Amino acid sequence: MTSTLIRRLLVLPRRSKVLLMVAIDVIVLPLCFSLALLLRRGDAELLIQYGVLPPLTIAALTIPVLHLSGLYRTVLRYIDIKVLWLSGISLATLIALTYFVSLSIQQEYLPRTGLLIYWFIAFSYVVISRFLARTLLRTSLYHKNRGNLTRLAILGAGEAGAQLAQAMQASAGHKVLCFFDHDGTLNNTTVGGLPVYGVDRITEQIGRLCLDEIVLAIPSASPESRRKVLESLRRFPVKVRTLPTLLELVDGRITAQSIREIRIEDLLGRDPVPPNKALFSKCIYRRVVLVTGAGGSIGSEICRQIATQRPRKLVMLDHSEFALYTIEQELRQSFPDLQLAAHIGSVCDVKTVTAAVSDHGVDTVYHAAAYKHVPLVESNMAEGIRNNVLGALTVAEVSSTYGVQTCVLVSTDKAVRPTNIMGASKRMSELVFQAAAARANTRTTFAMVRFGNVLGSSGSVVPLFRRQIEHGGPITVTHAEAVRYFMLIPEAAQLVIQAGAMAEGGEVFVLDMGKPVRIADLARAMVEMSGLQEKTANNPGGDIEIKVVGLRPGEKLYEELLIGTDVTPSTHPRIMCSHEHFVLEPELKRLLTGLFAACESGDALRIREQVQAIVPEYAPYSSLDGRKPVAVPAERPLLPLPLPLPRPFNRLGRGDTEAALDTATAEAS
Repeated sequence: MTSTLIRRLLVLPRRSKVLLMVAIDVIVLPLCFSLALLLRRGDAELLIQYGVLPPLTIAALTIPVLHLSGLYRTVLRYIDIKVLWLSGISLATLIALTYFVSLSIQQEYLPRTGLLIYWFIAFSYVVISRFLARTLLRTSLYHKNRGNLTRLAILGAGEAGAQLAQAMQASAGHKVLCFFDHDGTLNNTTVGGLPVYGVDRITEQIGRLCLDEIVLAIPSASPESRRKVLESLRRFPVKVRTLPTLLELVDGRITAQSIREIRIEDLLGRDPVPPNKALFSKCIYRRVVLVTGAGGSIGSEICRQIATQRPRKLVMLDHSEFALYTIEQELRQSFPDLQLAAHIGSVCDVKTVTAAVSDHGVDTVYHAAAYKHVPLVESNMAEGIRNNVLGALTVAEVSSTYGVQTCVLVSTDKAVRPTNIMGASKRMSELVFQAAAARANTRTTFAMVRFGNVLGSSGSVVPLFRRQIEHGGPITVTHAEAVRYFMLIPEAAQLVIQAGAMAEGGEVFVLDMGKPVRIADLARAMVEMSGLQEKTANNPGGDIEIKVVGLRPGEKLYEELLIGTDVTPSTHPRIMCSHEHFVLEPELKRLLTGLFAACESGDALRIREQVQAIVPEYAPYSSLDGRKPVAVPAERPLLPLPLPLPRPFNRLGRGDTEAALDTATAEAS
């Protein structure tokens, strides 16, 4: 009977529920005042003396006071200790008002002790009735969802953990059973009626309480501290989730919906270094900034970071209509006062790049457009080289021609001693920028920023592993010992911007990527953080198998960030400057002429020969085991065919440079 009534109440519209609460209060509060008068004298004399008007008046005053306090806007299932404060203050205010109102009711004041007794009775009624309703509603929901309840514990018995426990108790489908905390002094105490245990008792309580999940509730912890705590939870056979960090909790409120899944960033994150404000805004504030590849993972984040620094205008260029539309809409919503211009087109097209630069008077360029998927570029060498190398060439030449102040190339660690065409193409892009920076009469400051993998990018292994886990496995890794550097996208974008601001011309900036991560360990961590177990020979009953499939063509076991050893620190602790060899512009033009001719021919062997001529350290792998790099034999002469240079190259030379180009082309003929 009671459960049926509660279920009917639950489905009532919100307005009907509020009216029902008001109606009950209208009936009960006059009775509370009558009871106060009765207790004041111990008989009914005062009740007879005052009649029904004072109780009704008191009720008529109490209802609007409680409404103004917000008590009727509170959802009963989520009511908390604040109801004590609201009720106490509201009723105390009412008592003060009552003395003034009583003057208009009769000649003498209402008895002060009677009003104080009424305050106590009404306060008790309001608090007890609300908490009783909360208990009945939660009990009804508990029995309704008992078969599907998630039994969980909260790691962190601080303020955030207490708020979360309260919110979770009010939500359907969850039952909080205890807290765990690193503070040993809290062991065997209680918080919000729930026991607190030390972290050394997690294994014991998982078995005793049949826990399904542990939620990390320490939003103020640093990334490094969170990483260590989450690492310690990996060995337990439960699912692990977390509250967001304080930065993610924008309004500071903690609800059941605040909990999110563990992201790999939580496991690999490190304590951030705040941006140097002067460097961060130097090339952006009140400047017109162009970002190529603006719809990509890095390009879009660079756009977001730029938008915070109040540029005069942000110009975005990308060949993907959807990607460009997505970032444009996001920025228009987040930064309504930002001047935006979006251009669809390829960085290989001189007219497109020229329009983007000249039409808006661009001051700063961040060139992030490139093909980056190693296997795809390896099987589409000619197109990969055209996009990456010719694109860099076009951007560099247009920037120089139209007086761009700063032009920054976003490069990759795969450009260091490359074993694949993608990495070699990025190294050639660096050489193009270095040659442009070496011109005697250039007005543009060219720089390159080199870093490793970023978490969450379109080509990252993390989304792939997540999909494979969702489908029940197996997770495929290329090699048991393969390692990679990882960095969060926002940190990478901030460092790219700051490195570009340090440039004086021709520097290769290298970002501190932290410690390398073994890919197999990364896969294992993602399995364990999903509450699953790895399926191995020793654990055949596990959930997800990790399968080694072998290195793909051109893939390395490990990546490097430096070609040489001539490295100097910068003013930023996570940015270094590498001084590396480069090819002078006349020679580079001669070599690139041959490379583009090879790309036109579609001859893979010839393309590799030309790449090796430009990047001698390029050593493609002849096998897939990643252990024996074998250089492609240069059986043919490396002189290029007499093919006209692409259009941007025709404007590269001025003065002596143009004469050198003519000589080189004549010799090639």
